[in-house]
Amino acid sequence: MTPHWKHRHRITPVAAAVAAGIVFTAVPASAVPGGPGVGDPYFPDDGNSGYDVSQYDVHVHYDPARPRYLEGDTTVQAVATGDLDRLHLDLEGFQVTAVTVDGTPARAVSREGAHELVVTPAKPIAKNAKFAVRVRYSGETVGKGWHTLKNGGANASGEPHSATAWYPANDHPSDKASFRLTATVPDGWTVIGNGRPGATTTKQGTKTFRWYEDRPMDTYLSTIAIDKFTVRNSKLSDGSPVINAYSPGADIDPKNEALLPEVIDFLASKFGPYPFSSAGAIVIMGDDDTETIPALETQSRPTYQGGFFDTSMVHENAHQWFGNSVSFSDWRDGCAAECFAQYAVQLWYEKKDGSDLDKGFYVSMLESSKADPEFWKTKLYDPGQGRELDVALYDKGSMMLHALRRTVGDDAFFGTLKRWQRDHRYGNASWRQFEALAGKVSGKDLTGFFTAWVDGTTVPEKKYLLPGSLGSIDPGVAPGRPTQSR
Repeated sequence: MTPHWKHRHRITPVAAAVAAGIVFTAVPASAVPGGPGVGDPYFPDDGNSGYDVSQYDVHVHYDPARPRYLEGDTTVQAVATGDLDRLHLDLEGFQVTAVTVDGTPARAVSREGAHELVVTPAKPIAKNAKFAVRVRYSGETVGKGWHTLKNGGANASGEPHSATAWYPANDHPSDKASFRLTATVPDGWTVIGNGRPGATTTKQGTKTFRWYEDRPMDTYLSTIAIDKFTVRNSKLSDGSPVINAYSPGADIDPKNEALLPEVIDFLASKFGPYPFSSAGAIVIMGDDDTETIPALETQSRPTYQGGFFDTSMVHENAHQWFGNSVSFSDWRDGCAAECFAQYAVQLWYEKKDGSDLDKGFYVSMLESSKADPEFWKTKLYDPGQGRELDVALYDKGSMMLHALRRTVGDDAFFGTLKRWQRDHRYGNASWRQFEALAGKVSGKDLTGFFTAWVDGTTVPEKKYLLPGSLGSIDPGVAPGRPTQSR
């Protein structure tokens, strides 16, 4: 995600809907085996225990003439990790009109709290059994993840929450799944999603678009964008499709468009092979009355507001490795995504401009922050609830990675990054696992380094702040000398 933007979860009370054939009951969360929440320290109600999702198959109908009103039909395919008498899905708002489990109507359905949809199947689901829950629903979107666009279209994107604004999900990064989107809109409008496009069909003044992301994906990385897009196609060096979609009025810069394959090739040289089967950009124009994002790393096709350029392009595409292919375990691990994506921008400048990151990037950051206790006080791991996307993960985090590089040397540093991607590709891993891997690959005891930089809340002592070639930095910015506060 682009720095300096945070998206907070809005708690919206949702009244239970009564639909024919469904009995709605009040079920206390404590009574539900495999109940709500996966135990995330920052968002305890996010996700649901008792099952692992393998695939989402999301069908939606949307007419921009009726803003925010959505008709949905989503099937969640999953495997039970325990015996389930009931199960929870995360969904904000909507009137739920039908729920089936393996084709049989649910015995009961209830709503709890801000976003819990509780389903009682006709018969219990046994541990290790595969099952499919189909939910049909309609109504106005209420979550912050759904945005109206300037031209009348819509877009779903946001971090840490967005998916539950438009489909039922197990909404936590620890449960990744493949994703299929089928979206029907009036003729003249276009739908862009994650992954590769499927067949497009027309019927009675409507057009149906299909998108497929077959690699596992976090729910907050899923997206749909509906507008009268200009779509431009090209290819990566390996032949994979690049699909760039631009809302009316968005900046179309052929130079930046042509730069994207070079950016991805560069990142692959540092991190390992590009992890997905397609690439590109969704460039939207948000409605002034709704909150939209500067940029977000929606999987395989980042979303940008107004236009995209090399800095945001590098940052969001670096996330395709750090955050998307290798996702964090819980929201304490934000550095495992944002620290790397921001440092990738410095690596890009080092390559393109021949920048000396010691004397340029690092000394500049140190000069502006040395006497600023606010800069240092946020921990990079477990920064605290409400700080999971703190700016420290970008600024202090990218400095930390450069200091780590100078501590272990280029071979060990970039070897660690590639090993991290290889070992955890399409899975989840915690920041603490990265620390252990860095020590293993480098053969160094990095306990003191990570304690100072990641867990510390003040300026690291000199041996960790100025390791290796950083030791030649002008003493005027070394520890113990006052500098101007930024």
